[in-house]
Amino acid sequence: MQGVAFLDRGLFTTYTPNIPEGPEYECEGDNRALPSFQMNLSALLEALQLFGATEVAARAAKADAEPYRSNLRNYRPDAFSHQTLGMPGTCCLLYDEVGSPLSVILEENDVKTRCDMTTYSPESPDDIPFHRDDLVFRIIMQGKLLLDGLSELAPMAPPRVTIQATPNAPYLSLTSSGPLGSASVDFSNGRNLLETFSVRERWSQSFKFDLIKSASEAMRIASKVSFRGDGQGVLSLQFMVGVDGGPVSFLDFRFVPYVPQEHEEESEEEEDL
Repeated sequence: MQGVAFLDRGLFTTYTPNIPEGPEYECEGDNRALPSFQMNLSALLEALQLFGATEVAARAAKADAEPYRSNLRNYRPDAFSHQTLGMPGTCCLLYDEVGSPLSVILEENDVKTRCDMTTYSPESPDDIPFHRDDLVFRIIMQGKLLLDGLSELAPMAPPRVTIQATPNAPYLSLTSSGPLGSASVDFSNGRNLLETFSVRERWSQSFKFDLIKSASEAMRIASKVSFRGDGQGVLSLQFMVGVDGGPVSFLDFRFVPYVPQEHEEESEEEEDL
């Protein structure tokens, strides 16, 4: 699994990249590469929640205690709201040079706090290849509809979920089975469900349910999701997330299909006998 967030520069009041000179920043043509670094995500999130952290924790505890709250559906405010981040003031991000810390400066009611986050050289893992020139299917739908479909499968505690797209009915289906039973959700090809529907041929792949479930927050806050699968079986979920009065940003998740191990294949053959 791989996740990437694309944030539009319009989300920031000011955005000033000062690209340094040097051979390490040279790219083909006239463009230069922006410095990249790696850091602890949990520490960054805690720093952003420094103001109002107590209220955020109290709201989260109240939501967790909700008896009708499932492990996929939740009733928290949007990810980009002040209530979630716990910071009604302003936030400034500074990165001076390669190897320097990322400075997070928070200001609220004349109180200013600066957090310097340690940065590391990026590991540069290989991207999961997704062949846009070899798309087997492309479906655009509302993000909450996909979340509702996965929520129906979650009570079965499935280890995997099978996603199938076909040119004809059932068009798009999510199927899973677990120790508590099996379930299947079908989406019909209608404008009120599938805004865009293009399937070249039958496409069916299985994925670890927990990995797909990890994108549930993006499903909840997204207005639309582009559901795509290529010829090698890689699944791409690209979510369009809008902010009131601002531009849209995109969250892109890629998933490698599940490959059964030898002992799992033997168990399945024994069950068939």
